[in-house]
Amino acid sequence: MAGSPAQVAARSGCAPRGVASHAAPPAEENSAPAREEPSSPSRSETKGSSDPGVLEVNQEVLPIPPVSKMAKVEGCIQMYEEIYRMKGRERLQQRQEQQEQMVRAAYDMAREQLKRFDEMKELKRRQEIQELREVMEKSLKETQGQQEKLKEEHRHRAKILNLKLREAEQQRQRQEEQERLRREEGQERLRRLYSIQEELLQLNQQIDPNYKHKDLPKIDLSAYSNRGNQICGLVSGLIRTTSERGFPSQMDVANTEQALKEMRGLISSMQQEIAAAVEEKKRRDEQEKKQKQEELLKKQQAEAQTPAPAQPSGGKQQKGALSVKAEEGIMKWHRQLQDAAAQCAAAFSAMSHSKDSEVKKIRMELQKAVTIPVSQISTIAGSQLRQIFDKLNNLLSGKPVQSVGETVLVTQLPQGLDFVHYKLAEKFVRQGEEEVASHRESAFPIALVISGIWEVHPRVGELFLAHLHKTCPYSVPFYPAYKEGASMEEYQRMLGYLVQDSKMEEEDHFLKRMSGLIRLYAALIQLRWPYGNKQGAHPHGLSYGWCWLAQMLNMEPLVVVTATLLYDFLEVCGHALMKQYHCQFWKLLLLMQEEYIPRIEAITNVGQKASLTRFKQFLEESLQKKDIPLPKGFLQPSFWRS
Repeated sequence: MAGSPAQVAARSGCAPRGVASHAAPPAEENSAPAREEPSSPSRSETKGSSDPGVLEVNQEVLPIPPVSKMAKVEGCIQMYEEIYRMKGRERLQQRQEQQEQMVRAAYDMAREQLKRFDEMKELKRRQEIQELREVMEKSLKETQGQQEKLKEEHRHRAKILNLKLREAEQQRQRQEEQERLRREEGQERLRRLYSIQEELLQLNQQIDPNYKHKDLPKIDLSAYSNRGNQICGLVSGLIRTTSERGFPSQMDVANTEQALKEMRGLISSMQQEIAAAVEEKKRRDEQEKKQKQEELLKKQQAEAQTPAPAQPSGGKQQKGALSVKAEEGIMKWHRQLQDAAAQCAAAFSAMSHSKDSEVKKIRMELQKAVTIPVSQISTIAGSQLRQIFDKLNNLLSGKPVQSVGETVLVTQLPQGLDFVHYKLAEKFVRQGEEEVASHRESAFPIALVISGIWEVHPRVGELFLAHLHKTCPYSVPFYPAYKEGASMEEYQRMLGYLVQDSKMEEEDHFLKRMSGLIRLYAALIQLRWPYGNKQGAHPHGLSYGWCWLAQMLNMEPLVVVTATLLYDFLEVCGHALMKQYHCQFWKLLLLMQEEYIPRIEAITNVGQKASLTRFKQFLEESLQKKDIPLPKGFLQPSFWRS
C-alpha cells in the first residue's frame, strides 16, 4: 500500500514537518480526525528523525500548526482516507470476487473429482463383477468337466457291473439248475422214503396184538409189536434227520428198504404163528360150543320146571354213553359249507394254474391286497382298524385300492372276486392259527373285522366257516372217524394235525393252534362291527355258540382236547353267554361240573391233567361267584376314539 493519508500529505508538502500536537483544534467536527492522528503510519516515519524541532509520536510532543492549515490537512486526510476506503472497498470487492471465483473453481473441481471418483468406483465395481463372472464361468466349466468325467466313469463302471451281473446271473442259473436236479433227485428219494414209511405203518398196524387177534388163545404178539415199533421209530428218526439235513441220500433209501424187508419178514412170521393159533382156536371153539349147547339144554329144562321171579318195579337206571358223532343236521350244514368252498376254489382254479405272466402278476397283487391288511390288524387304534376294514370292503366291492404302490381291482380278472373271497377267508383262519394262538388278545380286533366283512359280504363268512371247520373240526363240532383204506397221514390231517414230510406236529403245538381258532370263533359270535347296519341280526351270533356248547356236551370227550377247548371257549364268550341266557347258562355249567367233568377224568391219565385241572378251577370259581368276568383284551368303547 502507498501509506496512510498523513504520510502522503507530509511528502507533498501540505503540512510543515514541525507540526505540534498541542495546537488548539480549529473546529468541533475536525476533532475526531485529529484524534486519529496518532494511529497513522506517519508516526513511525518521524520516529528517530534528526530534526530537534519535532517530537516523537510516542511522546505525543508535536508542533501545533495554524488553524487554517490544520483544517486543510484534516480535509486532505479525510479525502485520502475516503480515497483509500474506496480503493480498499474496490480491492476488497475484487478480492471477494477472486475468492468467489476461487471457491467456484474449487467447487467445480471438487464436483468433477467426485464424478471421476464415482466413475472410478463404478468402473472398479464392474471390473469386480466381470471378474466374478469370469471366475464363476470358469468354475462352471470345471464343474461341467468334472461331471462329464464322473458320468463317463459311471458309464464305464456300469458296463463293468452289468458284465459282472450277467456273469453272476449265469452262475446263479447254473447253480439253480444243479440245485433243481439235486432237489428233484432228493425229492424222488424222499417220496420213496415216505412210501416205505407208509407201508411200514400199515404193516405195523397188522402187528397190533389188540387190533384183530385179541381173542386168540395162548398167543403173545408183543415181541412182534415191539420190534415193529422199533423199526417204525428208526425209519421215522431217519426221515426226521434227513428232513433237517435237507434231502435223503441213496444210503438212507437203502437203509429204509432194508427195514421194510425186515418188517415184511416179521409180518410173515407173525402170520404163520397166527395161522397156527387160529387152528388151535377153531378146535377149542368147537369144544366150547358143544359144552355151551349142553349147558343151554340143561338150563332150559330147569327153567321149564321153576317159575320166573318177578322183576322189581323201581330202581335207578344206568346212564347211557354219549354219542361220538355229531347230529345229522350239523353234519349236513358242515358238508354244505365244504361244498361251497370247493365250488369257489374250482371257479378260480384256471386262474391259479395259469402260466400267463400278466395273470400271475395280477393274482399276486390281489393276494397281497388281501393278506397285508389282515396281517396289520391289531389293538393299536380304532382308526387304524377302520382303515383296514374300509380297504378290504372297497376291494370286495370292486373299487380300486392301493397295495404296495400298485392299484388293484378285483375286476382285472374274471374270477378275481372268487379268488379274493376264498383267500380272505383263508387268511382270517390262518390269523387264528398263528396270531391268536400266540397273542390271545388279538382275537377281538380280528373277529370285529370278520364280523363287519361278513355283514356286507356274506359269502366271505360262509367260506370262513368252511376253512375253520376244515382246519379245526372241533369247531363244528365233530370227531372225524377213520376211513377204511385211508393213510395215517390223511387221518391225522382230518383230526386237525399238521403233517409235513410224514411227521406229525407235536401235541402242544396242535393244542395251541386249536385254542387260537376256538378263541377267534368265540370272539366272533359275540362281537359286531360298530359301524355296520345294526337293524338285522348278527350273521353268526351267540345262538350258534350255545348250539356248539350243547353239542360238545352231547358227545363223548376226548383226552386233553375237550377240556382245553371248553375252557378257551368259556373264557372268551362265557360273559356274553351269561348275559344272554342267564339261568339256563348256569344250569349248563352245573351240568358240566357234575356230570361231564367225571367223564373227562375217567379217560385222563395222570400226566394229562393240566388242562382238566384248569377247566375245573374255572368252573368252580364261576359257579361260586355266579359271575364270569369280561375276557382279557376285550375292546371297550374308548378304543374307537383312538
